[in-house]
Amino acid sequence: MRIACSLGSLLSVDQILAYSSLLSKTNLDSIWVPETWGMENFSMLSAIASKTHKQKLGSSIVNIYSRSPTVIAMGAATLDTISNQRIILGLGTSSVPIVKDFHGNKFQNPVQRIKEYVEIIRLSLTGKQINYSGQIYNLKGFTLLIQPKRKSIPIYLAAINKKMVELTWEIADGIIFYLRPIRELKETISKMQSKKKIDVTCQIITCVSEDGDLAIQRAKKTLAFYISVGKIYREFLEKNGFKNETSNIYDEYKKSGFKSNYELVSESMLNSLAIAGVPNDCKKQLQNFKETGIDLPIIQFNPVGKTDESFKLLIQTFVDE
Repeated sequence: MRIACSLGSLLSVDQILAYSSLLSKTNLDSIWVPETWGMENFSMLSAIASKTHKQKLGSSIVNIYSRSPTVIAMGAATLDTISNQRIILGLGTSSVPIVKDFHGNKFQNPVQRIKEYVEIIRLSLTGKQINYSGQIYNLKGFTLLIQPKRKSIPIYLAAINKKMVELTWEIADGIIFYLRPIRELKETISKMQSKKKIDVTCQIITCVSEDGDLAIQRAKKTLAFYISVGKIYREFLEKNGFKNETSNIYDEYKKSGFKSNYELVSESMLNSLAIAGVPNDCKKQLQNFKETGIDLPIIQFNPVGKTDESFKLLIQTFVDE
């Protein structure tokens, strides 16, 4: 089965480039890089393209409020040329705090916005002149000055709630899931794939160590962080089997920050949302996620202990088989 790796914001630029070089020697399907408020995504993927030869390169995710759709089309076409047609364009709405507080934009009409965004990007990549009239975007006379290597670059959407999930199956080539309980994930994939087949990916918080307890603690801290600061994840998990845990974790966060609220992540929550433990246990946990119907699990590298040693163990566990 295909498997991918996400090299995230906890790593430095140098580390991501070094680890990408290591991954280039494996049969890994793709390398994914997030964009939050650190590394700029297209620059990072361009650098990774020079360190790899066969792995696809995915953005997970570029948010649709920080750039215009035509700028994204320009970036995607440029990256696809540099990487020899290996780009997967992962888009999403991000969150209210990032869009409003970090970018100074209003978080409005996310479903309609992303629908028009995808339409404009696809039209741009044809190389033809665009005259577009939508509810949000109106363009006149735009034409890409460079000739795209591909007229159609794969577009994957990050989706959490029902409307965005349904839109993704309607307009996208793939979906990027994150922090979805295993049972809910299986039900959603089965229901949606019966209507139309797209590529289903899921990024999974992953902590591997020969010290299983340390790996579990690390995974719990990551989960507690997202539940504490991510309202959309917190509300989704409340509705899907983890109301008590999310409430307790968030309440403790408001009292004392991240000091100890990770201790309130239950075993069932951990097992349903993340991969953590010693290598053999992590392999079994990955199999549980595969059985939900995911086409491409994306292993999100969360270092445990010394980062270089932790990454080598991750490769040995999931990739070098």
